[in-house]
Amino acid sequence: MEPKRILVACGTAVTTSAVVARKLEEELGKRSISVTTDQCKARDVPERASDFDLVVSTTEVGEVPDTPVITTVSFLTGIGMEEELEHIVRILNDSGTND
Repeated sequence: MEPKRILVACGTAVTTSAVVARKLEEELGKRSISVTTDQCKARDVPERASDFDLVVSTTEVGEVPDTPVITTVSFLTGIGMEEELEHIVRILNDSGTND
């Protein structure tokens, strides 16, 4: 199975996106979902998103027509993280390459 690709965005593409990416990899791995992540600045998401199955951002990213986007801080705060993970699992399962 090919890993799912998740683009993780924040304001500066430094620490915050790295923390979120690591948390996503750990938590999805526990659910037997193989993922690869990449990080970018929120302003770069519209031009990069088409190469990914999902975008997870800690801030608004603008219009992204063909890739699902989740805007959340739950992977930083822990509040609502399980609900967001369930949502992400549904999206990744619907993307069809990790059956």
